[in-house]
Amino acid sequence: MATEPPQQPASQTSTEPTPRQPPAAKPATPGPRAKRFTDLYAQALDHTLGKLAWDNLSACYPTIAERAEPVLRQVQAQMVSKLGDKCAREFDSIVASRGVVAKLNELEALIGDAALRKRRAGRSSEDPTPPHLLPPQRILAAHLHPALSAHRSQLNARLQTTQSQNALLHDEVLRQRAEVEELVARLETAAGDVRGANAALAGLVEQLAAEARDGKAAVEAVEGAEAAAATAAAAARAGGGGGGGGDVARGSPGLAESERG
Repeated sequence: MATEPPQQPASQTSTEPTPRQPPAAKPATPGPRAKRFTDLYAQALDHTLGKLAWDNLSACYPTIAERAEPVLRQVQAQMVSKLGDKCAREFDSIVASRGVVAKLNELEALIGDAALRKRRAGRSSEDPTPPHLLPPQRILAAHLHPALSAHRSQLNARLQTTQSQNALLHDEVLRQRAEVEELVARLETAAGDVRGANAALAGLVEQLAAEARDGKAAVEAVEGAEAAAATAAAAARAGGGGGGGGDVARGSPGLAESERG
């Protein structure tokens, strides 16, 4: 006796959320040519399935048609229905995968644009040259025109950006140049002031130098006198002792005057 495989409890089942599918693209609305294309296919399919009519099928299987007509009629109806459904699904799948409706709509718009330009051109204009009579240069230019137009648009955008940046840099250079000129003017003014001060002080230089020399000589004389007085006082203290030194100091006013001087 075969045993059934144990079933997993409900709590162990996977609860991971299913990934969200991207939204399907909205199908394009068929234009006149797309509608005519689908109608033509429907007519061709109906004409093909019409070949599986009862008269044709019963002629292929006369014995079965005579002995089991209801069964053969049911088979014929199922064949027609299933073939029609399968062909319709395949046709819709091919049309959707190849984008037939959108391309036919583009063709419709292209033809309408050409007709509009032809009406605008008027009857007085010359007839256009057929494509097979155009020179290779014009055909090549026509094929390259879309790519070159897009590239030209990009170059124009980059050129405008560069021009705007150059304008900003030009303004910045002018501003910096004005600042440099202002600084140079200030430096020239300061240099002029210094030159004027030098010219004003030119006559006082010798006088100031003489006064500096006289001051230096006076300072040196005072320092020499103080050094001599200090030496004499030290010698007196060393020769006469403490008391004698005081008498000598009191009895020699010239020495005291020299020390004060």
